[in-house]
Amino acid sequence: MTHTHDPLRPHRHDPNLEPPQSPPDFVLALPGGVERVVTVETLTMLPHVTVPNCYIVSTGHGTSGPFAFSGARLLDLIDHHAEDQPWSQAEAISADGFGNRIVADELRNPDPAGPILLAYGIDGRAMTRAHGLVRLVVPSERDDA
Repeated sequence: MTHTHDPLRPHRHDPNLEPPQSPPDFVLALPGGVERVVTVETLTMLPHVTVPNCYIVSTGHGTSGPFAFSGARLLDLIDHHAEDQPWSQAEAISADGFGNRIVADELRNPDPAGPILLAYGIDGRAMTRAHGLVRLVVPSERDDA
């Protein structure tokens, strides 16, 4: 039996007291080994979506909000770059190691709370380094996230 490293197991919920200092760019790894660097500017070229009434529930930090997050739907980013290649899941892993695995059905059939976003705005303003600059927002998530 071969064991592969899964960066999402165990699912991390450690408080992030210091925001990552690396650039907010990230790598989109696509089927077939293709990689694309994504910047905030790249995200702003995709359709803009706002999801109101989002709360941040975080281990060690309590609950804050409500917030209106705005940005690009994760599905739009994948569809823009996947070039009709089949895919079944997406994994988002931040610079501090926190991550989430999302199955394609969650993106194609969003929860009534709103679509999953790569948010770069909060309450009508650009997010700062302290906010994370780009944040994965999963409006249907109810656990500490």
